[in-house]
Amino acid sequence: MRVEIWSDIACPWCYVGKARFEKGLAGFAHRDEVEVVYRSFELDAGSPRAATPLLPLLAAKYGLTEEQARQAELRTAQNARDEGLEYRTEGRDHGNTFDMHRLLHLAAKHDCQDELLTLLYRANFADERSAFEPARLLELGVAAGLEEWEVSAVLADESLFAAQVRADEREAAELGATGVPFFVFDRRIGVSGAQQAETFTRALEQAWSARSPLVTVAAEDAESCGPDGC
Repeated sequence: MRVEIWSDIACPWCYVGKARFEKGLAGFAHRDEVEVVYRSFELDAGSPRAATPLLPLLAAKYGLTEEQARQAELRTAQNARDEGLEYRTEGRDHGNTFDMHRLLHLAAKHDCQDELLTLLYRANFADERSAFEPARLLELGVAAGLEEWEVSAVLADESLFAAQVRADEREAAELGATGVPFFVFDRRIGVSGAQQAETFTRALEQAWSARSPLVTVAAEDAESCGPDGC
């Protein structure tokens, strides 16, 4: 069985959803026969490459004061910590994730996509150093198991793996995904949002035995991020 997960590194619910999915997968009897593939979805493709402070950006986007934005971050952080994840609420920044998605496609070629995505999430949500600096992306790529020269080549040439990123995004639209995380189980069942682990286990069990076209379940009752916000 193949599970495809559309997500963005800038999406906090994708970070939480990955952890919940992995717990759900651990409770699935056929977990050793599941292939997990991560697909690209940019929440803000037009954002500048240079990193900017997160809280003022959130405040402007949602019409909040910075204190209200901080409180919203604290609530999200608690959800992450409930799943055993680290989450910094102060000093984080935001930037364009296109290069990250291109590197994830490179990592998929070398069977270390999950390792790189885990490192990218941690760098964005937990580490003090910005995840959006090219030097930092190079470090993370190498730490995930990629060759330094190959990571450098991808970061230097924006055309590399760009078509794969755009193809993922087009496919997400065709499947009806308007936000992330979005999980597709063997092209038979779709689950939208950072559902609880038990929901993912049930979806895996359904998909294992299902022989029907893709059906989206649990589409509106879990946290997710879309182009208009989280």
